[in-house]
Amino acid sequence: MVAAFRLVGMFATLVMLGIASAASAASDRIALVFGLGGYQSLPGLDNTLNDARDMAATLERIGFDVTLSLDTEGGEMRQLLDDFAFRAEVADLALIYFAGHGVEVQGENFLIPVDVRASTNREVQRQSVSLTQVLAAVERARKMRIVILDSCRDNPLGDVIDTAATAQAGSVAADAPTRGSGGLAPADPDRGTLVAFAARDGQVALDGTGRNSPFAQALMDKLVIPGLEISLMFRQVRDEVLASTGNLQEPHTYGSLTGVPFYLAGPAPGQTDVAGKTAEDAWAALRPDQEEQLLALADLGDTRSMVGLAYMRLNPNEGRFDPQAAAAFLQRAADAGSPEAQYELAKLYEKGLGVARDQARALRLFRAAADQDYADAINDLGFMHYQGLLGLPADPKAALKLFERAADLRHPQAQFNFAALIDDGLIDGKGPLDAARYLYAALRSGSSDVLTLLSDRPTMFKPETRRALQGLLKENDFYAGSIDGEFGPGTRRGIRRAYGLEG
Repeated sequence: MVAAFRLVGMFATLVMLGIASAASAASDRIALVFGLGGYQSLPGLDNTLNDARDMAATLERIGFDVTLSLDTEGGEMRQLLDDFAFRAEVADLALIYFAGHGVEVQGENFLIPVDVRASTNREVQRQSVSLTQVLAAVERARKMRIVILDSCRDNPLGDVIDTAATAQAGSVAADAPTRGSGGLAPADPDRGTLVAFAARDGQVALDGTGRNSPFAQALMDKLVIPGLEISLMFRQVRDEVLASTGNLQEPHTYGSLTGVPFYLAGPAPGQTDVAGKTAEDAWAALRPDQEEQLLALADLGDTRSMVGLAYMRLNPNEGRFDPQAAAAFLQRAADAGSPEAQYELAKLYEKGLGVARDQARALRLFRAAADQDYADAINDLGFMHYQGLLGLPADPKAALKLFERAADLRHPQAQFNFAALIDDGLIDGKGPLDAARYLYAALRSGSSDVLTLLSDRPTMFKPETRRALQGLLKENDFYAGSIDGEFGPGTRRGIRRAYGLEG
């Protein structure tokens, strides 16, 4: 009974405070900028160093903490990515920009350091950095993850690559195509991550004749515009590059951003700052001209625009409050496969807001979103199974599996709940160290509720779990005191540091 009370009670608390948790997490925006032009055994590039320097300065001007690396060798590039990955865990937004040679080898994209010496696909794979490695460096940022590749200017290795030599390379299929003429393969990042190519997959980007490449120039032009929502910003970058290159080059984005609007250069004068706002309030603050652009994009099938338009119409404080219209936008996006739309539409059917109340349909939509690994839906389904809601029989065993799945997808509330269940001895095969790992992960994910609970009410966890958490804090250089399970000033300071706060 103790475990059930703690699980349900904490779930209710965290659900109510979940939006505030995200808003009060660390607001850091960090960027790692690479510019590679002076290749030791490949043709050099003229504008990449200028692009990187100017991009770093632009990002710093709009509030990013930027690390700039020029003519980077392979070992240094991998170390910088490892360091950035650790910092990204407590950043709201993590952005990586790469200007240099990139190549697609048998379906996988590689960024080429300046010291690469390769004549076969296997050597490219071994000496270069894959896009997968770059994506891993941003994947744990709390709100938004962006990778920008101005790296498809040409294939510097061309036809000299020996494709047959990669038959046993292991990481990609030996018979997959390799583009000797240049361009990159389509990217498929995880949800919540956006990858921007200077040119659409398979297309070669232009280096430009001025100081900067056409893509870098367009990106810097649009980055600094206050109040320009990020998805619309990349759309405007695309339009500017098409215009400046006579339609010879078309930038393209892959993946999906979260459903919360974001202004890289902050709000425009007189515009409401969306930081800390609910999704409904944040989208409602969008300027009318940008709402018109969202409507146009929605007509083209952009599901994020549909979801944003739905949030606007779910705001009861707005004159455009129209739950039926919101449900229609969400239905279109859900039919197109958006898990966020499926989740939000499920909540409308659960409440009967804008649609007739239909618990069975709500449950189907929750499950559809969960099938796409949408962590909010998985976590909510866990609670429904635990409590026996939406016509489900109470099934704690199924609930535990769902909580674990959501926790492994880095859902902060599920991480806390699953840690509590482990601490109570309800999860076979898992002990105090596992509970501590989930608590540590929840801290790194940016849950201010977990920060408060561990700081003010640590004795809700057993001494063994508290000692294991101190060990993890020490292992990651956040704590230097005794492993005694007592959460004194030193441990509390370590907890704050792990969360991303100093002192």
